[in-house]
Amino acid sequence: MLTFIIRRLLIVFPMLIIISFLVYLGLELTPGDAVSHMINPEIANQISPEQLLALRENLGLNKPFIERYFIWLSHVLRGDFGHSLSGGVAISEIVFDRLPATLELSFVAIVFSTIFGCVLGIFGALNKGTWTDSTLSVTGMLGISIPEFFFGLVAILLFALHLHWLPVGGRLLPGYDSFFDRIPHLVLPGLVMSLMMTAGVMRYSRSAMLDSLSREFIRTARAKGLSEWRINFIHGFRVALTPVVVLIGFRLPIMIGGSVIIEQVFQWPGIGNEFVFAVRGQDYPLVMMIALLSVFAVLISSLVIDVLTALIDPRIRLN
Repeated sequence: MLTFIIRRLLIVFPMLIIISFLVYLGLELTPGDAVSHMINPEIANQISPEQLLALRENLGLNKPFIERYFIWLSHVLRGDFGHSLSGGVAISEIVFDRLPATLELSFVAIVFSTIFGCVLGIFGALNKGTWTDSTLSVTGMLGISIPEFFFGLVAILLFALHLHWLPVGGRLLPGYDSFFDRIPHLVLPGLVMSLMMTAGVMRYSRSAMLDSLSREFIRTARAKGLSEWRINFIHGFRVALTPVVVLIGFRLPIMIGGSVIIEQVFQWPGIGNEFVFAVRGQDYPLVMMIALLSVFAVLISSLVIDVLTALIDPRIRLN
């Protein structure tokens, strides 16, 4: 297994370079550049072409695409992530400032969705064919089908604007800085994000549990006279965990990239919200750094999933 992990880690770096080139190329193909988004349209006619050219030259946007890419890559390899084109702030400072908010929201959503999704999925599988199972199945289908922003807007209208129980959005009010002050702001986005993820985990865990309970080793365990709870949770649930772990593992990258939609709806000051502003303003260095962090999280999550599935299911061997 150690050889497998080392080999996978060595593949990460070439993949990061390839994906970074594709992302940089995609940004290059979009119309306009950072300068066109920095200038107010009302005064655009008052700026001469020479001034625009000087501004692009100052930002390094006048150089060919390939040259700009390799200049950016050389700086990143040296640990210099550059500065935001729109604000002039160091990108490392932006990431360290926004990342804790995204980690906070994503951690809450992943933990609650995993616990409740697995519990509800197993409960539905053990009560297959009953009205409880049918209700959970319909609820799970609705949770997967309805867009996140709709759930978010309904939650804001109900709990914030109508009942006045919770704040509309943001992470913290001015003058407050403790963790307990952030809890009321965390409830709505965390709840909406958890509901969307719980529906998927519930459906996967239910299907995996039903498949596990139909296997021959379950019939053998019953023939040996083992108790029903031991059959379901010690033998059946362990095998059913494999596809659920895969699903949860591929959601771990949102802890880095954030949920763009949820952060936009609730104006949560995280990486996802910052990424949207960077793309709109074609802030190449900032977009590239956030994209690289997200891709790196996806690749590491894939490695973690392979290792965890091998540990959970002894039938899986990593060569």
